[in-house]
Amino acid sequence: MTISRTSAASRPTAGALRLVEASTTRPRSVDISGYARQMTAHCPYLAPSLQRGLTTWTVYRADGDAEAVQAELFHAGAQAAEWLRPLLNRPHGLLRCENIVVLGEVPGTGHRDLLAWPHWVLKNLYSPVGVMFGKFYAGEEEVTGAGHRIPAAPASFLPVRAAVRRRDPHFLHATPDLAAALAGA
Repeated sequence: MTISRTSAASRPTAGALRLVEASTTRPRSVDISGYARQMTAHCPYLAPSLQRGLTTWTVYRADGDAEAVQAELFHAGAQAAEWLRPLLNRPHGLLRCENIVVLGEVPGTGHRDLLAWPHWVLKNLYSPVGVMFGKFYAGEEEVTGAGHRIPAAPASFLPVRAAVRRRDPHFLHATPDLAAALAGA
């Protein structure tokens, strides 16, 4: 007797990230609009993406231990990347950006640590195929390589977007092999 499997393998960490809002251009659970407008000064692709409704936000609440939340962030990132990949060659595909927002706290672990390994793994898996992952932390102002101040994000999130091969390798300066793979993707 052959038994066929019709569903995906279960994930023991499922539920560590609770969906608050599915992909939307205007999330209600976090006020992102002012921040997004400010960020257009730092990213030439963001304004046209926002104008066309191609920047979306999926909001989750952490509801598990650090390891489980990290595993689910990886899963959410891989889902976003695989959703994005077939859209890259369509009209305005290069302007699409899906942002994975994390709300809530995990006792003993800050958002910087929660996002670290999922971001690293996703960046290494997807940069060579032309998908970029970023990371921004709630309340942390950053400085660009050129010394420009980037406003503090209202929530921690992983942006998932098309790579811009002529510009993005500089974001990967700490990983020259990955930068070269992205440039050739």
